[in-house]
Amino acid sequence: MIDPEQALESLKRGAEEILLEKELLERLRAGKPLRVKAGFDPTAPDLHLGHTVLLGKLKQFQDLGHEAIFLIGDFTGMIGDPTGKNQTRPPLSRDEVIENARTYEEQIFKILDPEKTLVMFNSSWMNAMSAADLIQLAGKYTVARMLERDDFSKRHKSGQAIAIHEFLYPLIQGYDSVALKADVELGGTDQKFNLLVGRQLQEAYGQKPQVVITMPILEGLDGVQKMSKSLGNYIGINEPADEMFGKLMSISDDLMWRYFELLSFRPLEEIRAWQRACAEGANPRDYKVRLAQEIVARFHDHEAARKALENFEARFKRGALPEDLETLPLTSDVPEGIAIAKLLKQAGLVKSTSEAFRMIRQGAVRIDGERLEDPKRVIAPGEVHIFQVGKRRFAKVEVK
Repeated sequence: MIDPEQALESLKRGAEEILLEKELLERLRAGKPLRVKAGFDPTAPDLHLGHTVLLGKLKQFQDLGHEAIFLIGDFTGMIGDPTGKNQTRPPLSRDEVIENARTYEEQIFKILDPEKTLVMFNSSWMNAMSAADLIQLAGKYTVARMLERDDFSKRHKSGQAIAIHEFLYPLIQGYDSVALKADVELGGTDQKFNLLVGRQLQEAYGQKPQVVITMPILEGLDGVQKMSKSLGNYIGINEPADEMFGKLMSISDDLMWRYFELLSFRPLEEIRAWQRACAEGANPRDYKVRLAQEIVARFHDHEAARKALENFEARFKRGALPEDLETLPLTSDVPEGIAIAKLLKQAGLVKSTSEAFRMIRQGAVRIDGERLEDPKRVIAPGEVHIFQVGKRRFAKVEVK
């Protein structure tokens, strides 16, 4: 294993918070392999890049010689966790949980080393727990402390119902750490309360409390809301290489650096050097290609990444634009024509002129396949062009 101080600095990369950092350093200095747990409820069959933020950190521990435990919450998945929600998340059926869990096992080994990963199901110990055992577990925590959880507190104050079984969720997740004797637990920032319950329950059961590491929630393709299949702003790790590559190339330049920090395995010093180069005038697209190729190669292979780049460039070179678009006529209010930002809004390619200016600044707007550089450009009457915003939004417009 590497020097404990160096290991700690490496593990801090991308992490939102480490509770407690000094405890993690003490355990690293002890020189014993740590049991590092990351839990996933099988609520949907496919994993996306947002899920891999945790998996990447788990892989980092694994590479440092520690024991990676991928915990599938097949028991808790049937409860339904309302974390980050205003109402109860509907529980899944046993059949749904089993099917989703099966696909998770297939997908995680695109990142984790299968020879060094322990895959566990929390039904292993929860199914064996008697009603008396569960009551004893519930006795380790108070309602007052449970209501400190933000979403419970808000629902309680607003008069929204909270079912008793919802209180069981953080208790069971916390008990998972007891059952596994976890040294470290990883989770998203929205799971902080549940992760801390694990610490408290371990103490209640006479164990040394786990270190908690929270990781940021990855924004989706829109750069605003968290990556989610239901919002349609996700990149699935099982998607075809061309689709994955194209989606990554469609993100904003600012979001690209966020993805580099949370998803890339490249040295942070190298990424910072690329950021400085862009600030000094280098084309961000060149680095976005590197990000897209790294991610595609990880979930497919290097040849697929190379081919995806070739296909992407072929699709968007001059003459490769859609030819079957219907012409949208737009009438100019002034003799000079329509300002580009206003045109993009009227054509339905952006929601507002401010978004249009932002997309232009980020190099995400093209006219007839060529990147638009001038945000003040005016399209004169009689001009017909194909306008493109991002990867998928096209419109053929004729200014009248």
